[in-house]
Amino acid sequence: MGTNAANDRRVDYVELATHDTGATKVFYGAVMGWKFEDYGPGYTCFNDGRLGGGFTTDRKAASGVGPLVVLYVSDLEAAEKRVRDAGGRIVKPTFSFPGGRRFHFTDPSGNELAIWSEERS
Repeated sequence: MGTNAANDRRVDYVELATHDTGATKVFYGAVMGWKFEDYGPGYTCFNDGRLGGGFTTDRKAASGVGPLVVLYVSDLEAAEKRVRDAGGRIVKPTFSFPGGRRFHFTDPSGNELAIWSEERS
C-alpha cells in the first residue's frame, strides 16, 4: 500500500455540518466560487485547489464551537459583500491583527468561519 508523503502531517480534509446541502452549495459557490460533488443526499464535498472538505447533514452546526476554519481572499471587502449577499451573517466585524485583517461569519447552517486578507498598503 502506497503513502502520500507530501500530505504527511498536514490538515487533509475539513468537514462541516449543514442542515441543507443545496443551500450550502449555493452559498459557498457564491462566496468562494467552489464547485461541489455530491455523495448521497446528505453529503457534498468541495476542493478549493489546496484542501478538500465536505458538508454533512449527519451533524448539527454550531457557532463558536470547535475549530475555526479560516479562508483566505485577496479582497476582504468584496468577500464580506458576497457573504452578506449570499445570506450569511457577519458575527465579528472586520478587525486588524499582525499581518492582516479578518471577519467572522456564519453560513446559512450556522457554522462560524472566518475570512482573512493581508493589510492593504
